[in-house]
Amino acid sequence: MTDILVIGGGIAGLSAAARLAPLGKVVVLEAEDALGTHATARSAAMFLRDYGNAVVRALNYASDAYLQEADLLTPRSMMLLARPDQRDAFEAEYPAFNMQTISVAEAQQKFPILNTKSTGFVGYREGIYDLDTDRMVQGFVKTAKSHGASLITGARVDAITKTPSGWRVKAAGTTYEARMLVNAAGAWADAVARLAGVARLGIQPYRRSFAQLAAPDGLDVSDWPFVDGVEEAWYAKPSAGKWLVSPSEEDPMSPFDAYADDMVLAEGLARYEEMVTTPVTRPETTWAGLRSFAPDRALVLGRDPKQPDFIWCAGQGGYGFQSAPAASALLADLIAGRTPALEPATVAALSPARFG
Repeated sequence: MTDILVIGGGIAGLSAAARLAPLGKVVVLEAEDALGTHATARSAAMFLRDYGNAVVRALNYASDAYLQEADLLTPRSMMLLARPDQRDAFEAEYPAFNMQTISVAEAQQKFPILNTKSTGFVGYREGIYDLDTDRMVQGFVKTAKSHGASLITGARVDAITKTPSGWRVKAAGTTYEARMLVNAAGAWADAVARLAGVARLGIQPYRRSFAQLAAPDGLDVSDWPFVDGVEEAWYAKPSAGKWLVSPSEEDPMSPFDAYADDMVLAEGLARYEEMVTTPVTRPETTWAGLRSFAPDRALVLGRDPKQPDFIWCAGQGGYGFQSAPAASALLADLIAGRTPALEPATVAALSPARFG
């Protein structure tokens, strides 16, 4: 009998396993042949505290110390670009990111391929970071294993049955018994709930596509900012000497192994290309991931109100990595019966009971 069975081997499930393993015997089941195959492996790998709604930001800020102490962050700046006809949208958006306005000429010094003719307004700030996602995943894996957790890949869950002592889960021909079940299945979170006979919460996956380009004009992009188009029209960032561009789309999808849509990618690249002087050449590679949101776009963390041995760890959206340290700590506090470090109002705003 396992104490805690975690379904999902992405950053949500792995961070949860690392925090929960000291509390008892933990087993993680990952459907794919490798951990972190879907959204985790396809993250933009950024840490921006002022990203998401107020509840998400509370988790971001609470995760800051862990990320700093684990030496997972590398400083980067951020730039917000708007056309001359987008003044209202720009005025509404740049203060939300705690930005200051700078001139187009100043912006071109920091982002050499900026198209000064099409750019009307620029916001700028320091204090965001590249996030070493691979090291973060491996750190949580190491911690979980050091406390005896088992991480099993290629274990797609086929059936979940409630038992008097907890749960019986069948995955890839093997049956697991557990006292508690943690649903960290990402885009498949509602599907897992359905298998378990637990009410679904409306966790909706949305596709987000990416194109990796060669460094524009062969320039060194390592010190360039993370660049965002106003109204989330696109974003771009350095990535291991290359230049990563996303159309920032949120197209609702059923859970599956996502791939980039050529038309959506072309439209996003055209919006980006309008704001720069270097034409987009053929992408070196493209991919997509699924960002999964609850209806109110805050994470869902804690015991199901009608089935308290079913634990939700879902709805990470685009905030999975930067919220994982605080989110997993909250789960451990709730399961251990400890007073959470987060404010009570934040805990309540993350609880699955808010949908009751």
